[in-house]
Amino acid sequence: MSEGTTYAVGFYPWKRKILRTFRPEERFVFVGSPSRLPQGHPLNIATWGALFGDEEFPAGSRITRYEDGFIRSAGLGARFTPALSWVADRRGLYYDATKPSDLEFMLGHEELPDALRERARRLREKIIASGLTKYNLPGPTWTKPTHTGKFILVAGQVESDASIRLGSTGVKTNLGLLQRVRRENPDDYIVYRPHPDVVAGVRRPGQAESSAKNHCDSVATSAPIHALIEAADEVHVNTSLTGFEALIRGKKVVTYGQPFYAGWGLTLDRNPPARRTRHLELDELVAGALIRYPLYRSAATGRTCGPEEVVEEIAQGVSGPRPGLMEFFLGQLSGTRFWHRYCSQ
Repeated sequence: MSEGTTYAVGFYPWKRKILRTFRPEERFVFVGSPSRLPQGHPLNIATWGALFGDEEFPAGSRITRYEDGFIRSAGLGARFTPALSWVADRRGLYYDATKPSDLEFMLGHEELPDALRERARRLREKIIASGLTKYNLPGPTWTKPTHTGKFILVAGQVESDASIRLGSTGVKTNLGLLQRVRRENPDDYIVYRPHPDVVAGVRRPGQAESSAKNHCDSVATSAPIHALIEAADEVHVNTSLTGFEALIRGKKVVTYGQPFYAGWGLTLDRNPPARRTRHLELDELVAGALIRYPLYRSAATGRTCGPEEVVEEIAQGVSGPRPGLMEFFLGQLSGTRFWHRYCSQ
């Protein structure tokens, strides 16, 4: 294995800067695709998400996959708002239920000291008090209609995302999820929340998602997700992070796929992951997912920091610099593997 060099595959220009911030001790060589790597011996590899499979890299390579963290920014990644947290995983990825991830191994096997659990409790309470979620988008207040009985929130996703492909075990579409929830809860008040990328028009709606209104009582496109969660009696998801955000707020969560927070005795799982047999306390899950697993950087200084500082900055409206005009233009072209294979250096 090549010592001293990490080949970073599939990182857009603005993500390269963030990678160097999180890993200042590593020497990176950036390439657009596995076909541009040296061949014939194992390498140290850093790559983005599930864009490339393990089999596309030289056999025996040490692969670390990076993805956005669970408290990301005050704005959408699809609109190039810089991420303040990433995760780095050498076993898999948190949304890939087909194999263990570093997060799953940590949650399933490692004991957490009391001090870390207490830190997780304080962090969770700060998140709730600040009304923070992954993207922290503004929006009008939302109030649950009166005399509606039980209120169920159903969270939509971007159907082309890898989290659906790798984490969903049955239901594969937003409409299918909504139809199932309605079928099992015919008399309850159901609100459907489309994914914010879809609402913003930067990602495509799901299959027949326009007919969602025929299977729920309301479609909420603009209210902040934390307000919907707080008003809900139950939150039903496929693999959406909204389920984790609802757990933090003490809500009953029903999963139909296998998100990272399912299978630990905290959710009602329609398809529980067979590998996860340990029962966790909520703050053990929070400690793993929000403290030990992610990497954080300060919006104000650009330096690495802890989750508490990022939560405080987002709550106070502190934001870092956005990508420049040329980076933004390249981003408009970079949504497919084609860009990585033929346009990226």
